[in-house]
Amino acid sequence: MSAPGVLSFTQQGWERVLAKVRRAVVYLDAACAESLHWGCGAARLLDAVGAPACHLREFERDAAGGGAAQPKAVFVLSGLLKGRTVDTLRDIVRRSHFQYCVVVTAVSHAVHLTANHVPAAAAAELEGQRPVFDQLEEKLCEWMGNLNYTAEVLHVPLLLAPAAAHLALTPAFASLFPLLPGDVRVLNSARPDKRRLGSLAEVDAAALTPELQLQIRCLVSGLSSLCEHLGVREECFAVGTLSRVLAADLANYAPAKNRRKTAPGRASVVFVDRTLDLTGAVGHHGDNLVEKILAALPQLPGHTNDVAVDMVELTALHAGGDCQDVVAPGCLAQANDPAARALWDALLSTRHKEAVMEVRRHLVEAASRENLPIKMSMGRVTAGQLTSYIQLFRNNLQALTSHCGLLQLGLATVQTLKHPHTAKWDNFLAFERLLLQSIGESAMGTVLGQLLPLVKPASQRTQDDYSPEELLVLLVYIYSVTGECPADRELDEAEELVKGALAQAFCQEPELSPLLQKITGCDCSMNLTPHKSKLAVDELFSSLRDLAGARRLMKQFKSVHAPGSHGHQASARPRRLWIVGSAVGSGCRDGGRAREVSVLMSPGEVGAGWTPRSLSVQGSGFRGVR
Repeated sequence: MSAPGVLSFTQQGWERVLAKVRRAVVYLDAACAESLHWGCGAARLLDAVGAPACHLREFERDAAGGGAAQPKAVFVLSGLLKGRTVDTLRDIVRRSHFQYCVVVTAVSHAVHLTANHVPAAAAAELEGQRPVFDQLEEKLCEWMGNLNYTAEVLHVPLLLAPAAAHLALTPAFASLFPLLPGDVRVLNSARPDKRRLGSLAEVDAAALTPELQLQIRCLVSGLSSLCEHLGVREECFAVGTLSRVLAADLANYAPAKNRRKTAPGRASVVFVDRTLDLTGAVGHHGDNLVEKILAALPQLPGHTNDVAVDMVELTALHAGGDCQDVVAPGCLAQANDPAARALWDALLSTRHKEAVMEVRRHLVEAASRENLPIKMSMGRVTAGQLTSYIQLFRNNLQALTSHCGLLQLGLATVQTLKHPHTAKWDNFLAFERLLLQSIGESAMGTVLGQLLPLVKPASQRTQDDYSPEELLVLLVYIYSVTGECPADRELDEAEELVKGALAQAFCQEPELSPLLQKITGCDCSMNLTPHKSKLAVDELFSSLRDLAGARRLMKQFKSVHAPGSHGHQASARPRRLWIVGSAVGSGCRDGGRAREVSVLMSPGEVGAGWTPRSLSVQGSGFRGVR
């Protein structure tokens, strides 16, 4: 899978969309907006619209309609044209004056037939036809108020948000998460007694909920389109329950079967359940600047994979004031700036120290090209030094405009170096190393006992103490790296003590963060009672136990913990974990040759300890290399 192929897949898809948006009101949902953000940039869309005032709107029920001077609309949607999506589409069109509507969906017509319960045999007879899209076109004309108006519905596979040459994200599937052992109980609740599942090993596509089946089929549709663009017939490999279902669905997907017959190339596609090893996602043992940026800076509104960079430093406003609503935030994605893109690629693949030096080098070179009065200084790179270089561009509009992308990455680096979370990074790392040593020498109950003194209510916490959210990260780390432990009295007692302390800390939070609101089901701290907090924490620890048992079905490599010795400290070794996956479908003949693949990640995989990984496929197994 070549890097240009992955990037061009997204860009060619957007070119088809941009060809339709001339002088139109454009509505995008969040996932498609994120794909545009990383693949082409919003500026390309604004240029393609070409109107004096570009009306770009979020696709939602309360979105403003089009006025009398706005006869054309383009809707770019990532999901199925069904249910609430069609209801929202109808409401917007009915309150507008559109005469020409174009609806672009990232989901193929074949999946729409599945969603409308069309049997596979009947769907095969409809190959080349598009009755679902044709019916929606008629409805659009009806909602516009004149059957002579024009409506188009077309499929464009806007699956990916290409964050880098070999890293593509799938924002439309941010909620798609691997199954845990506890989910078997949920699946069994809808099954008769004689057909109940014993474990995750028995789960297949038919056992899943209809909603999850459709979500998987939508992802399969996009992956099949990607393989078609690359001209390859894929060999699917899976590690984990949900990955096995997903790989099997791709192998048996009817349009994919027809495509493989004529595909000239070959590719290996590896599906891995992230829950098999979450230590790499939540740990702090990676030495990469990008993972620290993602952990420290606030999320860019409406996005799952980018951060908001404070740009006040480049204005005459006072930094630290209430300027968030005055100056638009910067970001990491710089799709149309080659220099910034080159720096971003370098940041992804280098260690923290080298990455900071690379930022300084790019700023110095940019300032030199603009003849700015830069003062060179050697030695250690500091946040203050980078800030002084960035401020040289502030009073030079031409230089600022020419290097805006580079300056956004520079400011992201400065703000991360200054952020309190970065100063706490070493504390996380030290505690994780202590935990790793304890796991090899002590029982799980003792390990949890080391965490208990760190659980403090808001009234007793200092800046150096851990917040509830940070404690949850440490708990996920502990249970993921430890794996399944036999139940014993000491473990149960330790868990109860930690649960009680956490429940009390939740109740005493002056303001609930979005994460705590989701966990507790309460929108404010006043509504969070001790009983509700206890129930939430009990459910949380049930999920942690399930997470610890995620590798239960594996016959080998059940542990990512490497015990220490006289010469080496104990460590978590996800980079050395070989997982043997089963080939799905026929024709899986690899002959032992390693082939390079790009990494496709759902947004949920980007965590505190995130770094890009390259995968090499060898036979029926793979190795993740950090």
